[in-house]
Amino acid sequence: MSTNYEVVLYGASGYTGKLTAWKLAEAGIPFIAAGRSQANLEKEMALVPELKGHDYQIVEVQNTKEELSKLFSGKKVVLNIVGPFMQLGRPVVEAALEAGCHYFDTTGEMDWVKMLREEYGAKFKAKDLILSPAFSYMWAEGNIAAEVALEAPGIDTLDIVYCADSAVSEASTASFLRMCTKPQYKLVHNELVMWPYAKGYSVNVPGEVQSLMALPWSGGGEPIWYETDERVRNCSVLVSFRNQEMFGAVLGLLEKFEAEVRDLPEDQHEPTTNSWALDLTTAEPGREDPSLNRCTIACHGRGDTESVTVIIRGNCPYIQTGALQADAANRVLLGKIHKTGFVSPAEAFGGRNLLSTLAEQGYLSWRVVTS
Repeated sequence: MSTNYEVVLYGASGYTGKLTAWKLAEAGIPFIAAGRSQANLEKEMALVPELKGHDYQIVEVQNTKEELSKLFSGKKVVLNIVGPFMQLGRPVVEAALEAGCHYFDTTGEMDWVKMLREEYGAKFKAKDLILSPAFSYMWAEGNIAAEVALEAPGIDTLDIVYCADSAVSEASTASFLRMCTKPQYKLVHNELVMWPYAKGYSVNVPGEVQSLMALPWSGGGEPIWYETDERVRNCSVLVSFRNQEMFGAVLGLLEKFEAEVRDLPEDQHEPTTNSWALDLTTAEPGREDPSLNRCTIACHGRGDTESVTVIIRGNCPYIQTGALQADAANRVLLGKIHKTGFVSPAEAFGGRNLLSTLAEQGYLSWRVVTS
């Protein structure tokens, strides 16, 4: 058994945490499964059959910079899957920075992503460390599709749509309800422009006969990554679900928030969305089934006279998130880093590299359509 674990999986007992643990084991990476309850970690890790015989250690740790810094000391990679991130994530980032660890998380909470860039990006860069939030199905794969689109000459406008047919975990529900009630942005002529609150949009998803309703879903990580990219002038992200009843329920809650909560003191906003999340998602879903849980991402790229569409078709988006987190850890350990500081997944390791890894594991395929 290893005595020098280089990877810490913080939030290992949650739904996405267990999937990431599975993928770390599959990649043969020893790791520390960390969280706030030893008993809960032991119970949940026992539910991951791939961990049988794998080299990992369970560590209980409180969500403070002091305790986390001690745990992260001497490690190389922190995979943070504890959200909502604006509520719980800052001690993790500060501890990773102090301990000299590369940091990855799974959220697209736009205020969180912007805060990381502005407050910690230069500090991580000074230590030659990666700081990469939203290293997950959402929003890494829209970033990857965008990079493929930008390979076409003259493309400067990116319109990205996600469509998934998947259950939603409890932690994800709390995170997305929170972020959908905060300012959400798209990039318009190199300026971040706020989307209206609680407004749905009709989208055409490749392969779907009917138009679907979508939401900005915080605006996504992509507009922040491309805000300072000289190749890109415009970038928007919308998210839909094939289960339009669920979409309608979410939109109804956002409308209720505007009518009943928006004008209340701000310290009442997030307790309200946390409470609604518990009502909306009452149980952890089972592992995804590729024949049922499918997903599509389309990036429509435009220039003055050029256009291109990149379509990624896949399955099991939550499992893909676990695979991406494990792949990030593996690439760091192998020294396959392209860029450090506050970076998108594609900047950190190369978009086509990440795309190929997921394709090799059977989670997606892609094609490029030009016109």
